[in-house]
Amino acid sequence: MTLGFVRPARIDDVVEIARIQLTTWRVAYRRLLPKHILDRLDEDWITRRWREAIAEPPSPAHRVLVAVEQVDRSVDEVVSPETGPDAGLESSYVVGFAASGPADDTALAPDEDHTTLDKAFEATAAITDLLVEPRWGRRGHGSRLLAASVDLWRTDGFTTALAWTFADDRVTRRFLEGAGWAPDGVSRSLDVDDLLVPQIRWHTSLEQDSEDSVITT
Repeated sequence: MTLGFVRPARIDDVVEIARIQLTTWRVAYRRLLPKHILDRLDEDWITRRWREAIAEPPSPAHRVLVAVEQVDRSVDEVVSPETGPDAGLESSYVVGFAASGPADDTALAPDEDHTTLDKAFEATAAITDLLVEPRWGRRGHGSRLLAASVDLWRTDGFTTALAWTFADDRVTRRFLEGAGWAPDGVSRSLDVDDLLVPQIRWHTSLEQDSEDSVITT
């Protein structure tokens, strides 16, 4: 039996989170970003970044969550002379992660008024990363990560949420659209080694009309 769930990230998750980020970017973004940029991604730096995010978040509202796939196997499947009858009955794998926090300067496009950030986004959460390793895709892990993030944002009192995607990242765009998000009309371009890579910003309302309501835009 396979079970998927989401939990807060722990320090011992940082190496796996960094590996998932590198693997996913090199697979999912290979047509969006230059190959030499993806090849040069510094795994040690990324690992340190996630260690700091988990151990010393800027605020209680800054969170890193991980998606876990847990596989329970029958005794017949795992018995062997080497392992014995009780080994390997349960295996857990970190398969994805999400990071978010209060919207800050990075949520804005260059042509927006950065002096009004606090007033404009005082009740707005922002996703900085939401990735599921491709080999674990299409198992609901991304949806669980997003749903868990939404629950926490509502608990923190946020009423809206934002996320940036690459304009040509059709998979993530379809995912957010299916979850009730929509583009808010704001765009920007990242300068990646003299290549301008366009991004679009998505938004959603976190307000609920009833207990059973879902995210609406």
